[in-house]
Amino acid sequence: MIDTIVAPPEPSAPTRQRRARKGPVTYLVRLLVVAYLFLLVAWPVSLVVTHTFENGLDALRTLFEDPDIVHAMRLTVVAAVVATVINTVFGVSVSLLLVRTEFPGKRVLSALLDLPLAISPIVVGLALVLVYGGRGGWFGPTLESWGLQIIFSTPGIILATAFVALPLVIREVVPVLGEVGIEQEQAAQSLGANGWQTFWRITLPGIRWAIVYGVVLTLARSLGEFGAVKVVSGNILGETRTATLAVEESYLNFNQEGAYAIAFLLASVSVACIIVVSILRARAAGH
Repeated sequence: MIDTIVAPPEPSAPTRQRRARKGPVTYLVRLLVVAYLFLLVAWPVSLVVTHTFENGLDALRTLFEDPDIVHAMRLTVVAAVVATVINTVFGVSVSLLLVRTEFPGKRVLSALLDLPLAISPIVVGLALVLVYGGRGGWFGPTLESWGLQIIFSTPGIILATAFVALPLVIREVVPVLGEVGIEQEQAAQSLGANGWQTFWRITLPGIRWAIVYGVVLTLARSLGEFGAVKVVSGNILGETRTATLAVEESYLNFNQEGAYAIAFLLASVSVACIIVVSILRARAAGH
């Protein structure tokens, strides 16, 4: 028996055009992009890693032996987790409001939600001080008379952290809600399901991956917040100093080894969040 040799199919016209377009300019652009990313991201981060482990694990070991640094990292984690929970609940609620309802001022509300990405975190911190500060703040004196201090305490740090990461869950969930549509929700309601049952059994499964992406990005953003937190926290050692503030203080006090170690931990969490998002996106695409 003579085997039949099947010739490979001819590439399509668009494929041939793309191959033809690859020339010196294409490779030059690729080289510039790689060089830009290397100089701006890869090289600086790699220097943090190499400086952290210059003396082995001594820097990390010393870091966890300092109670003030441990407190700063614990406070950062608490503020980031609480802010992420707040933004997740608020983000899903606002996303449903924007996609499922029509009301006057909808576009204005949607634009305002992007405000934390458009203004400086320092301005955010100052605005929170003007609203919740104990001296001259709109609500600060009243809240303090009730025994609740916002500025220069943990609640202020959580507020600032939640504010700067506010749009991330919303901007992940809104497009997915628009793609899912309302047909399945209407069918469930026609069969007797109430609003809560429809949300848990129909809406939430359809947007779960978008929520996960938003939560991971919000957590990464919250862990690295510096400007707004510096204004509202007061940077009190052992009380309101967060990990990002500890990096600045350690470096300015000529404790570069400690600054590198804290920065390495924060960068590691951010990189882990990016990896998690990439894996989840691939898994969601596979489904």
